[in-house]
Amino acid sequence: MADTFRSTEGLIDALAAAEFDRPPALVSNAHITGLGVARALDAHDVPVIALDRAAGGNAGDGGTETGAVTHDGLAPPSDAVDYAGAVTYPLDDLDGFREDVEAIVDAAGTEAVAFGCMDEWALSYAEADPDGVRLPFAGSDTLDDVLNKSELYAACERLGVPYPETYRLAETAAAGTREADATVDEAADALGFPLVVKPELKRDFEEAFGTNVIEVADREEFADVVAAASDEGIAVMAQKRVDIETGQDHSLASYVPPSGRDDALAVVGNAAVRFPRNFGTSCLVETADEPAIEERALAVLDDAGYHGISESEFVYDEARGEFLLLDVNTRPWKWISMPVAAGANLPMAAYAAVTDAEYESDGVEPTRWVYLRDYLSLLAGEETFWDQLSAADWRRLVSGEFEHEGNLTTGVYRPSDPGPAAKLFETEFVDREYYCSC
Repeated sequence: MADTFRSTEGLIDALAAAEFDRPPALVSNAHITGLGVARALDAHDVPVIALDRAAGGNAGDGGTETGAVTHDGLAPPSDAVDYAGAVTYPLDDLDGFREDVEAIVDAAGTEAVAFGCMDEWALSYAEADPDGVRLPFAGSDTLDDVLNKSELYAACERLGVPYPETYRLAETAAAGTREADATVDEAADALGFPLVVKPELKRDFEEAFGTNVIEVADREEFADVVAAASDEGIAVMAQKRVDIETGQDHSLASYVPPSGRDDALAVVGNAAVRFPRNFGTSCLVETADEPAIEERALAVLDDAGYHGISESEFVYDEARGEFLLLDVNTRPWKWISMPVAAGANLPMAAYAAVTDAEYESDGVEPTRWVYLRDYLSLLAGEETFWDQLSAADWRRLVSGEFEHEGNLTTGVYRPSDPGPAAKLFETEFVDREYYCSC
């Protein structure tokens, strides 16, 4: 267990004294999603090195005997993580990130396999392309095509995959990758209000606006947001606000190997409960039988030439009576433990594809995933929310029996691996916030 989150130098020193019988996995970030990936790999005895930014950005020498630095993510206390430490945050300094990773791999004395668990980490591993690091996903050009919503929706148009009515805006076309469809006024007339403003590429937009989507209530607010995006050199689009059916958000969780979609490992998950209810992150997800979602998502990934782990997000449009593709995340995500528990260990399939390891799924079984912190917050604070877990579910959760029987798994809490949940209790009430909720 990595009981210390080390500085870069401290981690390099620790790895220099270690021995690995197979390539370790480099898992970034080191929070909830990274924890799920680490546990999935550890189940097959893959050594895990968790890498993340340190609190305050201090990745260097921590000034202690072990070089320990502060980190509020939940993965390092896990028994599934062998070593954990800080690296230069790639959005601050991509070259510094590459140098840190290469030094870590060199100290480990073996090549490593990278798992980027947020967009910035996945893209940075691909763009930096550190020596000695194997990528179990497509390169940066393909990632850019999938993550670019103009390209994504153009692919949907070609393939007949339903998506929300969307217009690329002339006012920011100079920063875009495709021609505009409409002006602000034309889009407003076509869509009405409220409507949604989204970027082609969300990374710069998130940095500038603190979010990856903005809902606007009227023409003046719409024009102001688009003008601000234009000033930042960010291409944006206007999208119809979908009247979604609550509890019917579905995603395809998949690993597509380099051989293509015919060999894909996939599970459809229904985000039955979100926190906050209508627009938050998933806190109760269950397997679902929706073959059309699987077919459409894999068609889009195949069209882009993407291989690797991904989540293709759909919402159900009550007015149109069909599922619409909203987004594709080309990396693991918060409820990655659900497909793993269901029988589709996507991280292990990805690891095996670039190493000598072997993995084959024995089939998928119905499974539910719950993130108890958010789920309990709903029960305590939302009068209209009714518990969707049974008395038997709660008994299995409290006793820990859910780890060995039943069809329920969790995001953090595991009695057999108590460190992450204990750290969540410790950090929940301190006056600082981890930079990422996933």
